[in-house]
Amino acid sequence: MEGAEHVPPSGPLLLASNHLSVTDSTFLPMALARKVIFMAKAEYFTGQGPGGRLVSWFMSRDGQVAVDRDDTRAAVRSLDACLDVLLRGEAFGIYPEGTRSPDGRLYRGRTGVAWLALRSGAPVVPVAMSGTDRVLPPGRIVPRPGRVSVVFGKPVQLSAIASDPESAQERRAATDMIMAAIAELSGQDYVPRYAR
Repeated sequence: MEGAEHVPPSGPLLLASNHLSVTDSTFLPMALARKVIFMAKAEYFTGQGPGGRLVSWFMSRDGQVAVDRDDTRAAVRSLDACLDVLLRGEAFGIYPEGTRSPDGRLYRGRTGVAWLALRSGAPVVPVAMSGTDRVLPPGRIVPRPGRVSVVFGKPVQLSAIASDPESAQERRAATDMIMAAIAELSGQDYVPRYAR
């Protein structure tokens, strides 16, 4: 872990990270002394069987925010619940790409991250995860040993380019600035289109 000095010990905090593996949401909080709440796909809250019920219980108990990625309006509404986390002065983790990288590259960010930052005024700390995709690659169920790195960057200063969360143009500019900071930390190749 590097860059812990860039993470405020209290108050609202928006952690914007690349996303390589489902284990990212395990390793990122382990690197901090603060609890981190994430947005998670709704399927994690409705799991079947013993494993699914355990994941559902954990997500609900830990205060994670469910998002229905198949319903655009529901996904947008879930941002209000994420905003509430920040307004309560808590730490919120978000993967601006919206999904795991299919090939290890960094993809275009979705503008919800900028909306949250501009509405809440929370500092945005870029995060670069590496090695999590080797610990638990997509499609595997059982993790394997591996080295994981979590790097926190200096907070991204959005005030020079954006202030209006309702402006699509300002949200896009702010999101692109956040993604550039993540790319610089992670060293990933950037793809200027959304990941599928």
